Amino acid sequence: KLEGLKTIAVTTNGINLTRLLPRLKEAGLNAINISLDTLVPSKFEFIVRRKGTNLSPRQLCHTLLTNFRCLLYLQVNCVVMRGFNEDEVLDFVDFTKDLPLDVRFIEYMPFDGKYCTLRFFLDRS
Repeated sequence: KLEGLKTIAVTTNGINLTRLLPRLKEAGLNAINISLDTLVPSKFEFIVRRKGTNLSPRQLCHTLLTNFRCLLYLQVNCVVMRGFNEDEVLDFVDFTKDLPLDVRFIEYMPFDGKYCTLRFFLDRS
């Protein structure tokens, strides 16, 4: 722990978080940003590129809120992508509306290396 440091945060997809969290908390972690782009377990496995994680996105949030309530701040970042998860936005709102966390819906950045790709970009319509 460093004097004067108020926040120690980590951004994660949550795969190893429950295993590592006790040591991270011991080191002073008091904020977590979870990159969670879907609430569907099969889509979650696709995104994190790990088969058989046995980790439900909903279960991950509930585990963090139940077992590590002393964390100062918990935030979920969701990148909304056309054809992948735009149909889940209301599910995210419903799932998190009564939970003590913030959800940020983030615009997909349509860049693949040095080229712009609009395939997943979700416009205002």
